[in-house]
Amino acid sequence: MDKRGLLDLMICRIPGLSASERVLLGEKFDREDELFILSKRDIEKIINRPAARNAWNMEDIRSQAERDAAAARLRGIAYVPIVSPDYPPLLREIWDPPALLFYRGTLPPPDRPLAAVVGTRRPGAQGLAQAYAIARDLAAEGIPVVSGLALGIDAMAHRGALEGGGPTWAVLGSALDQVYPASNRVLARRILETGGGLLSEYPPGVGPARWRFPARNRIISGLARGSLIVEAPLRSGALITARFALEQGRDLWVSREGVFSSQGEGCRNLAEEGAGIIASAGDILKEWGIPEREKIKPPLPVGEDLSKGTALALSLARSLNITW
Repeated sequence: MDKRGLLDLMICRIPGLSASERVLLGEKFDREDELFILSKRDIEKIINRPAARNAWNMEDIRSQAERDAAAARLRGIAYVPIVSPDYPPLLREIWDPPALLFYRGTLPPPDRPLAAVVGTRRPGAQGLAQAYAIARDLAAEGIPVVSGLALGIDAMAHRGALEGGGPTWAVLGSALDQVYPASNRVLARRILETGGGLLSEYPPGVGPARWRFPARNRIISGLARGSLIVEAPLRSGALITARFALEQGRDLWVSREGVFSSQGEGCRNLAEEGAGIIASAGDILKEWGIPEREKIKPPLPVGEDLSKGTALALSLARSLNITW
């Protein structure tokens, strides 16, 4: 362990702080003993506001950090603080990056642009097919794909990226020892086995909670140069990712299939507001000025008639061993 010791894990466990306040503490201190001597009132003076209502002390926080460190070692979880040169550089640029990023597998390559591919958990057959195809073709062109490991579009994007030669990265709304949903744990293992990674801002033992998924979406968009919303109804969490992408100054697109989908009202609204419409991975490469390599692309694992929605979905499920 370096000179920072348990500092970053302790900061991660101080209750009631925002992401930006944790970053402030991580940048202000270099060693755990500098933080350990502080009281709750000292922390409140640094962040310039009252902290959590419940009382806490650094002894308890340090003990929890020690347990977190032991759990991380046991489960193969690493972590990188924002002050480290290994921290993803694009993620560092957003206004509220995680002060500490936990990961299993590898971190995204800093020298290659990532594309986020996200969408509803209950997509139509056309949306599933386009998420798979675009992610596959991006990966085949050397563009890593990042998504959220959720059911539906996210899972299909990861699967497509793996088929295209991967790697792919998944950002979780829980700790990395609490992979959710459980039905995607096999997919998570494949992501790790093919050189990608699982990422989270939550320390070991933190389970999924409804409010953590919107929060993780800022990390998905923050890691990526651009985000593609494949299919999204009006209340889809993918629209939160779109909002973050715009706030972060990143590219934002919607898929052609999403615009014409019966449950793509969210995509249609984004298109009306100026989001680009993407029909293929080649459209993204063209926008980024990346020449598309000449090659024969593998076919979609579906029948030729993409208009047969139900048949297409069943064909995708059979070909990819998916159940939903």
